[in-house]
This record gives sequence, C-alpha cells and structure tokens, in this order.
Amino acid sequence: MRIAMIGSGYVGLVSGACFAQFGHDVVCVDKDADKIARLLRGEMPIYEPGLDKLVADNVRAGRLAFGTSLGDAVGAADAVFIAVGTPTRRGDGHADLSYVYAAAAEIADAISRYTVIVTKSTVPVGTGREVARIIREAQPATEFDVASNPEFLREGAAIEDFMKPDRVVIGVESQRARDVMAAIYRPLNLIQTPMVFTNIETAEVTKYAGNAFLATKITFINEIADLCEKVGADVHDVARGIGLDGRIGRKFLHPGPGFGGSCFPKDTLALAYTAREVGAPQTIVEQVIDVNNMRKKRMAQKVINFCGGSVAGVTVAVLGLTFKANTDDMRDAPSLDIVPALQAAGAKIVAFDPEGMEEAARALSGVTFAKTAYDAASDADLLLVITEWHEFRGLDPRRIKEVMRQPRIVDLRNIFDPDEMRGFGFTYEGIGRPKPRT
Repeated sequence: MRIAMIGSGYVGLVSGACFAQFGHDVVCVDKDADKIARLLRGEMPIYEPGLDKLVADNVRAGRLAFGTSLGDAVGAADAVFIAVGTPTRRGDGHADLSYVYAAAAEIADAISRYTVIVTKSTVPVGTGREVARIIREAQPATEFDVASNPEFLREGAAIEDFMKPDRVVIGVESQRARDVMAAIYRPLNLIQTPMVFTNIETAEVTKYAGNAFLATKITFINEIADLCEKVGADVHDVARGIGLDGRIGRKFLHPGPGFGGSCFPKDTLALAYTAREVGAPQTIVEQVIDVNNMRKKRMAQKVINFCGGSVAGVTVAVLGLTFKANTDDMRDAPSLDIVPALQAAGAKIVAFDPEGMEEAARALSGVTFAKTAYDAASDADLLLVITEWHEFRGLDPRRIKEVMRQPRIVDLRNIFDPDEMRGFGFTYEGIGRPKPRT
C-alpha cells in the first residue's frame, strides 16, 4: 500500500514510521520545512524511545520518505492519513479543526482516483462528515471514502502501542474502504489484534470516551489519595486492593500531581464542549477537568505547607518537568503550574529533567537548569519530584543527603519508599501515604 501521512508531528511521525515497518510505502508530509529538513538529516523533532532507529531503518529500506509537497504525496497514495494538530481553541475549549479542514481542502485538490482519506488526528464527532463534504464539494466526480482511525498511543511507549495494540478502531461506511484499511493493518492479524469496525461517528466518540475514562480514573485515585492523607491510609494499598478487581483493573491508578500532556487535557475539554453543544452534557467529565486543574495548582501549596507555610528564600531542587516520563513533552505539564507558583512565593528553582529541559526553558522563566539530579540537589533546601523518570528511582539517597543543605523531600510521584528515606534521615512527604506516628 502507498500511504501519505499529512502532518509529521508526534502522531504522524510515529504512525508513518510504523506503517513503513509493516512494509508499506509511506511519505510523511509537513508544511514545516525546517522539521522536514531535520528528518531528512536523521534528526528527530520529538523524543520517543526507539523512534530514531525505526525511522532510520525504514528510510534506509526505501519505505519511508519525507517532503513538503502534499500534492505529490497524495496523488500517488492509496490512503491518505490526516495527522495534523487539533489544539484547544481559545475561548471555548473546543478542538481547533482549522488544520484538519485545511488539509482536507488540499487533499481535494490533489486526488484524481479512488483514495481513502483517514482522520488519524483526534477530532470531535462530526469531523469526518465535514471532511467528506469539503472533498466532495471540490471533487464531485472523483471516487473516495472517508474513514476514522483514532490513535491510542502513549507517549514514551508509542511504538509498542502501535505495533502491539490492544485494538484498532476503524470507522468506515463502505466495503471498499474497509478492505483498504484491513489491508493496511493486515500485519497485525498475525498477533490476532482485535479490529473494531464501526461507523465514522462511533470511532470518533470512542477516542474521546477512552481518554475521558482514563482521565477520570487518574482523578479518582488522586482524590482517594487526599482522603488517605487525612485518615492515615496508604493509597498504594488501596489502589492494589481495588485494582485486583477485574472490573476495575490496576492501570491508571497511580496518584500524582494531576494529568497533563497533549491528549487528556484537550480531549476532555473537547468532549465536554461537543456534548454541551448537542444537549448531552458530560457532567462527570466536566468535574474531572475542574478537579484536575485545581489539583495541579494545589500541589505548590502542598510544598509550601510542608516547608512550614513559607518557601521565601528556599532553594527547591525539582526533579522532572515533563508531563510524564520518557517524553520531552511539556504540554499542560503539572510543573507549569507548580514551578511558577513556588517562584511567586519566593522560592529559587533549580531543575533537572533527562529530556525536557530544552522544551521547559521555552515555557518557564527564572529556572536554573542543572546537568544532573545530583547537581540540582546541591545546596538545596528541598527536593521536589514532579515527574517519575526511572533514573530518579536509582538515585543514591546517601549522596543526595550529602549534597543537600536540608534533607527534605516532597515526592509527588511516590517513587521513593517513605520508611527507607526517613531511615536515611530525610523529612519525607509523598502523595496519599500515611505520615509517621509520633
């Protein structure tokens, strides 16, 4: 199959490289000439484990190419995937679909034979119909189908998620389009991946419903963590106790400072907006949004309270700035709320993140960036863990204590064992963990 991937950002680049690994001929297109130039030099515009090798292998094999000409890529394609951004629109929280519709208009100018146009971007219900209308209006005589194929990629594990997915959801409404999509994903038949074929609207809702449910799970366990702190319970034992119930499951029951990233914040907002627009308000989702926003803001106050009510003149060593580990993505990261609030309260911030400091420097001002976690901790009055990078779990507590001015830790990801850290002489506080009895 010949595939054109419109948009070479996170979703487009990962999907394009993985489709090439399936054996298809893929051209990834982007209007950003600098991004394409970097890709042609073998430089990845994002950090995703294993992506650089996957891209290099498939470029070398002649299955993956990059360019800025949408017309050339689309004209030769059997399927065209729209994987452009759908950021939150200012003012109302709805998804900004201008890039999707602009891509549809350009695709309409380029197709001349039967083509399946697939929305890979996360889009509200009804978008696929509008894409079809745009193309049909411009090309009334050309045969085409529109399909919806939402992505379910976790940043930091995107390649594995694409190559070994739990399921593939495909919204189509003709046998011809279904056959094309089945052929594209045929390599997954070998591992018996469930293929969920639906109509277009169902596929679009499925993406938003999935992300909203996971965001709800995170928010639920965060509120349970607050309860645990008040009553002396341990949220991790609670999470295990309920997660072993097969009806609930153990995933996404990890307490923290609130969810962020490129998906959950904007997708919950877009779902809430769409639902209100059609008269089916999602009150649970709206509450999840509000609770999560408040939680990120409350985390700075948690640190201030831990320090006795003031952080004026306190040097805080921040470990982790990205919204999660194994990515350089700073979008809606909790650190973007926590760090400025601590600075406004008089704290000096020294931070280290294994991959996110370049992106963080664009979003945060007045932060000193350290070369290592130990450098960040040097002469600090408090160690604050915001992101759960695996390498932080292996830090030597003795060395950390030795270089700090005051051995105090606020662990917003519970990566350390409270008893162990207190045994090393740290004053320690986590999320939803019982405080030591006096």
